[in-house]
Amino acid sequence: MTILATVLPIFRVNASAVSTSAASAVLIEAETGTVLYEKNADEQRAMASTTKIMTAILTIEAGDLDSEFTVDSMAIMVEGTSMGLKEGDRVSRRDLLYGILLPSGNDAANAAAVSVSGSISAFVKLMNDKAAELGLVNTHFATPSGLDAQGHYTTARELAMLTAYAMRNEVFCEIVKCRSAEVEFGDPPYKRTLYNSNKMLQRYEGAIGVKTGFTDNARRCLVSAAERDGVTLIAVTLNAGDDWNDHTKMLDYGFTKVSAYPLETGCSAKVSVAGTGQTVGVYADTVTMALTPEQRTKLERRVLLPRMVYNDVLKGDRLGSIEFLLDGKVVRSVPLYADEDVSADNGELSVWQRILSVFGIYA
Repeated sequence: MTILATVLPIFRVNASAVSTSAASAVLIEAETGTVLYEKNADEQRAMASTTKIMTAILTIEAGDLDSEFTVDSMAIMVEGTSMGLKEGDRVSRRDLLYGILLPSGNDAANAAAVSVSGSISAFVKLMNDKAAELGLVNTHFATPSGLDAQGHYTTARELAMLTAYAMRNEVFCEIVKCRSAEVEFGDPPYKRTLYNSNKMLQRYEGAIGVKTGFTDNARRCLVSAAERDGVTLIAVTLNAGDDWNDHTKMLDYGFTKVSAYPLETGCSAKVSVAGTGQTVGVYADTVTMALTPEQRTKLERRVLLPRMVYNDVLKGDRLGSIEFLLDGKVVRSVPLYADEDVSADNGELSVWQRILSVFGIYA
């Protein structure tokens, strides 16, 4: 199953507000982006170390996570929280990710930035390019760490959107749910344990991440995610006085508004197999989707299948998909697979049809 859109579609639930201490806040369902609660969600604000969500996902997407390298000595000379890097230390990007996301190491963020882009300034450009790619029009980065700087801001809504994107990455998800992790770095490298500053992992049932933040300008910032019964919610607060309790209330509220419903994935359509006079049926896996009761009644579906295939078909080959839509926007795509083997007789195909079949184009 896949989600086709890079940027989440935005749907809003008309529901009573939750009382929070935050200057800005938002609560969304992670897959559809449905907004379950918002408060000044589009006001630009400093976001402190929640910035590191972007730093981490770009580091992951750069790849080569397990090769060790020597950290840049200037990059790690930074104030604030640290994973403990020193000049001459050798470390992998993977272990830097734990340093970025658990103890919120500013040294780790800078070291990763230089490793990925060659310089902090080049990495900041990469951050802003990625923000533009994700449609984050009210977000701008000036540092990889989130330390206060001119022109460094986001909104609660766009930070939630960024987090939803990051949470689709298995490496990111695996790290942010860890209460602690054993990593290895130093000169020479040796093992030590890092601890997660996100207390929601201990305080809230079903919590699976994601990131804390604090600076004098931004004040307390928090992004949390929790999963229950097939529903994943993302909560964001910026400049909050009581963020742990704010997130508990927001998440509790959200889980009363959204449930995981089974999707209609049955399909009786058949696809012709060229030159055989035969057809092949299709099937889809059983899946659920988190929706409000109102969204469930509005969900539409459309089946996408070719009229004919020109190559041998093996059971389990993907032939098409079922798309599920809300307000005309695709929110889930479920693959359709062949339910049996069928051999095509390519000898009866025209030259043009053979060419098309090589590229998976159906005519």
